[in-house]
Amino acid sequence: MVENTVLVTGAAGFIGFHLARQLLAEGRVVVGLDNLNSCYDPALKRARLALLTGMRGFSFAEIDLADGDAMKALFARHRFPTVVHLAAPAGVRYSIENPQTYVSSNLVGFLNILEGARFHGCRHLVYASSSSVYGANTKMPFAVLDRTDHPVSFYAATKKANEVMAQAYSHLYRLPVTGLRFFTIYGPWGRPDMALFLFADAIVKGQPIRLFNEGRMRRDFTYIDDVVAVLATLTDRIPTDNPAAGNAPSVLYNVGNHRPEELMRLVGLLEQELGRSAGREMLPMQPGDVPETFADISDLMADTGFAPTPPIDQGVRSFVHWYRGYFEVWNG
Repeated sequence: MVENTVLVTGAAGFIGFHLARQLLAEGRVVVGLDNLNSCYDPALKRARLALLTGMRGFSFAEIDLADGDAMKALFARHRFPTVVHLAAPAGVRYSIENPQTYVSSNLVGFLNILEGARFHGCRHLVYASSSSVYGANTKMPFAVLDRTDHPVSFYAATKKANEVMAQAYSHLYRLPVTGLRFFTIYGPWGRPDMALFLFADAIVKGQPIRLFNEGRMRRDFTYIDDVVAVLATLTDRIPTDNPAAGNAPSVLYNVGNHRPEELMRLVGLLEQELGRSAGREMLPMQPGDVPETFADISDLMADTGFAPTPPIDQGVRSFVHWYRGYFEVWNG
């Protein structure tokens, strides 16, 4: 075991790439894990991975989380003191079409993570949950202690299952676990299936953007640098016995901006930055979707001093700057 080694699963993904790069810049040793699947264009994943591969202290394992033997061997070889588990199939909508993929990754794969952490000396497991666990809740903002037993998508159901599984392992085996409910993360190197990316693609190609619920949506958009700052801080903040978790060393946080934005404002900012107007295709609400998300981040702010930045106009500008460079898109 190397003391400052961190296993980052989903290292070729959006959040995992940014976190791995930050940890490496801090002088950590990072083992990145990813199966480089085709939930979205693997070329983007490989481009992220290529940047990490050139950094000192990084090594990569191309493993599927559901491969029990490979996961056992990886944990036995490295005995990771810290694990940050971010790997998962992308998005709510894909889970409706391909539920078996989510069983394999989010249930079987997460069990393999828990077992590896349990048997091989892990001192802290940080794992990704999702704001989607709040499901049909209408009380705003969403607070960590709100009920989360009415999911509206199978993706949300698997993320809720992850929280319950982690809590059980924390209680049974005294495994310190930190779960993070992420709210609509965006920024450079983002996922192509997310609204900001989809809208930018459509505007550039002269195609109409698809607006579900006729655009009457609000999202707690959270900039990627804020997410990475939270993860980097919490990696070393090992939970102790928590009365709210039955005195297990387990804690949950919302990670959001605490400021929902109208989806149509996002569209307007993209039009401004790309220098083109967007056509609009108004559609009904999609199955598995919700009209609004809004994170109560008071616990996170109190425990870590987190303060979200930047405002969404700056965040969109940063995304568009990256998008233009990556895809060699015209300016204006």
